[in-house]
Amino acid sequence: MDLKDKTILITGASSGIGAASALLFAAQGANLVLGARREKELSQIVGQIQQSNGKAVCLAGDVTDESYSAELVALAKFEFGRLDGAFNNAGMMGDMGPIPDMETTNWQSVIDCNLTSAFYCAKAQLPALLEAGGGSMVFTSSFVGFSNGGMPGMGAYAASKAGLIGLVQSLASDHAAQNVRVNALLPGGTLTAMAGDDPDTHEFIAGLHPVKRLADPKEMAQAALFLLSDRSSFITGTPLAADGGMATRLL
Repeated sequence: MDLKDKTILITGASSGIGAASALLFAAQGANLVLGARREKELSQIVGQIQQSNGKAVCLAGDVTDESYSAELVALAKFEFGRLDGAFNNAGMMGDMGPIPDMETTNWQSVIDCNLTSAFYCAKAQLPALLEAGGGSMVFTSSFVGFSNGGMPGMGAYAASKAGLIGLVQSLASDHAAQNVRVNALLPGGTLTAMAGDDPDTHEFIAGLHPVKRLADPKEMAQAALFLLSDRSSFITGTPLAADGGMATRLL
């Protein structure tokens, strides 16, 4: 099992890609610390994992609160003695629209949730990973702001996700020699709550992808598993596109 006896922290774990990753990582032998805002949903996922003889604990909170990142790391060390990896997956879309019409509060909320929270996560997690002798950090970015050529109305989201790739590459450069790998996962359109529930919208977004479909959250979980496991031992500082071919739109 790729993550056997490794302690992995997942944020945004109450649904979507985070929840799918929690179930997959548990099946791969990981000890899990799950974080998200919704305590009820987190507890249900922990219950599923424990019913399958997996090991998981959770702590509800807001990733835009710096102290929450430190509390998740402390929980990992208290329950399992160490931290070996983290999938920093929490994020938000925010309100869409042209920048001149965008409220400053919306811009700031998106930047806080998608980018500043990543800084908090890295600040709290890196000392624990170094203490354990190294590990892997994965941050969920997006094809938006990287290879999509500019999606209309997504200025705040694109800026936050592009900034996240820059942060990941800087972290990777700073800590590669200390046996800490840092990578960004760039999902394409995925069937999560963020995608809404309108079939026409799903069809439109699917049509933008060369594969002509949306991803299942389990497919993103598999990509995150690869980046967290030793199978990607020589990969760091990479924006890994699991985007259904969206990057080819610029070729």
